[in-house]
Amino acid sequence: MANLVDNALKFGDGAAAPPKLTVGADDTQVTVEMRDHGPGIPPGDLPKVFGRFHRADAARGLPGSGLGLAIVASAAEAAGGTTWARNEPDGGATVGFSLRR
Repeated sequence: MANLVDNALKFGDGAAAPPKLTVGADDTQVTVEMRDHGPGIPPGDLPKVFGRFHRADAARGLPGSGLGLAIVASAAEAAGGTTWARNEPDGGATVGFSLRR
C-alpha cells in the first residue's frame, strides 16, 4: 500500500483533489485501490507500469527507481492476487491490487 500511496502523492494533483485510498472485501478477496487526479498514465505505458525499472518519460526527472509498482505486483502475485492500472475518464489514474482471502 505504501508504494501506491507514494505514487499517488508524487504524480497526483492534490490541489485538484486529494488522492483517495479505497479498501474493500468480500467473501473471496480483499481489494485496495489508490486514485489520484494527476495527468494519468500515458496509454503506451499502462501495460508496462508493473515492470521492474519502468519509468514513464514524464517521471524520469522525479525521485524513484521504477521498482515500486514491480514490488506491488510481485507481492500481490506471491499472495495469489492480481494488480491493475487504469486511467480515469475525468483525469488521473487508479492503481490497485486484489488478494484472495
